[in-house]
Order: sequence, then C-alpha cells, then structure tokens
Amino acid sequence: MSRIDDLPPLRDVIARFDLGARKALGQNFLLDLNLTGRIARAAGDLAGVTVVEVGPGPGGLTRALLNTDAAAVVAIERDARCITALADLVEAAEGRLRLVEGDALEADVEVLAPAPRAIVANLPYNVATPLLIGWLRRIERFRSLTLMFQREVADRLAAKPGGKTYGRLSVIAQWRAEVRPLFNLPARAFTPPPKIESTVVQLVPRQAPEPAEFEAMEAVTAAAFGQRRKMLRASLRPLGDAEALIEEAGLVPTQRAEEIPVAGFAALARAYRQRGER
Repeated sequence: MSRIDDLPPLRDVIARFDLGARKALGQNFLLDLNLTGRIARAAGDLAGVTVVEVGPGPGGLTRALLNTDAAAVVAIERDARCITALADLVEAAEGRLRLVEGDALEADVEVLAPAPRAIVANLPYNVATPLLIGWLRRIERFRSLTLMFQREVADRLAAKPGGKTYGRLSVIAQWRAEVRPLFNLPARAFTPPPKIESTVVQLVPRQAPEPAEFEAMEAVTAAAFGQRRKMLRASLRPLGDAEALIEEAGLVPTQRAEEIPVAGFAALARAYRQRGER
C-alpha cells in the first residue's frame, strides 16, 4: 500500500479545509475513489508520462493518477484553499506531484510538463470548452486528452453530420483528434451534484489530419454555423465571394453547415486561406 492510500478520506479533507465547492470556479468535486480510479485507468498506459490535471480540488483524481505508473502529475489549481488542502498529498507523493497555483487558461502546459505528456482532468465546467480549443491547437504534442465534460458538450464533440448537435466544436475536435466517448457519470456522483450527467471523453491526436490552418478552420466554421439554418452561399458571405469559395472547395452552395463533413470544412479552410493570399 502506498502512502497515498493512508491519507484521510476526501470528505475529511473537505471538512478540515472548508472546501465548499464554489460555483464561480465551476467546481463539482468527484469523491468516489472507485470512479476516479476508473478515469485514471481509462487514460491508458501512463508509464513514463507526465500527466497534467486541471482543477484537482481536494485531490480525488490526483490520488488515482499518482497510483498509476505516471512519471509525475502536474496539477493546476486556481483555488488557494485547495493548494493548502493538497499539501499532505504532495508530501505523500514523494516528489511525483507538482502543484501550480494559477489559471489553466493562461498556463503553458508544454513548459510545465515535459514530453511525453497527457492531460487527465475533471474540467471545471465554466472553462472546459476554451481549454479544449487551446489544447486542440497543438494536440500533436500530447499523448492523449482524457477529460470529463457536461454530457451535452461530450455529445457535441462526438456528433456526426446531419444532426442538431453537430457544430463548430464537433468539426474542430474531430479534425484534430479521434474522439472517443468512454462512459457517463450520474450527477449524484458529484458534490454538489450538477444539473446534468457528465461524460468522460478521450481525444487522441490524428496521425494525418486533413490539411488546413487552425485560424482558417475557425473562420469558416464560425461563419457557417453562425447562421446554420442558411445555405452556405448565404452563411459564408461575410468571408467574401461565397460562391467562388464554395466552388473551390468542391461543395454545393445550397448545402447547410450541418451537412458538411470535416473534410469539407478543411477544403473550405484551404480555399479561404488561398483566396486571402491572392
């Protein structure tokens, strides 16, 4: 048994340090060590990998990650109360846990965690999407991302063309990564319980994503899904000559955004970038 297994129960840690979850920080603590262990196992073989966790809270998932073969865990936390509460876990980890107090949106994960690196986190709901977009920009530098989202966000990540949940996030995530929804967790598993279920999703970098620039992909998906009920010839008008852009991408002007697969948006992004260079 490791020293980590000798630590007090998480509910005792919460009581001792008055760690009432703060809505402003998007906190919903997962205290069931069976579930945190399941998430850590879902991340796969972590031997030799530096794992980045965002929002460790009282340290439930952190404990599970430290009980894997991960080389080290870097936990980024905004809440100073949690930094104090995790001091005993830092000591028990014997040099394998580094706490970083700060905002994960501003953290340079590649500086904090040497390669090979992975991210495993129960993300604060209020910053989950912007964090993910930032990581997707450079996902080739990660072994994988194993993340917990609100179920509706997870559904959008995995959505296929033709459905109402298919949108910008679906396209960008599936363009850069293989999106694998793993399992759902009920609201009652959390303290306090959120209003909806949560889903653990794994994103693994695509070895050969469709060629396109990230900024161009963001521009064409923003325009197309910004007016998703309109045909492409109307929704893409803010980007310039929409008809020419659509023709160069090999698409049909009367199609709507939700009908276009990832490859189609990549073709639009390439055409948009090329027209901007003329």
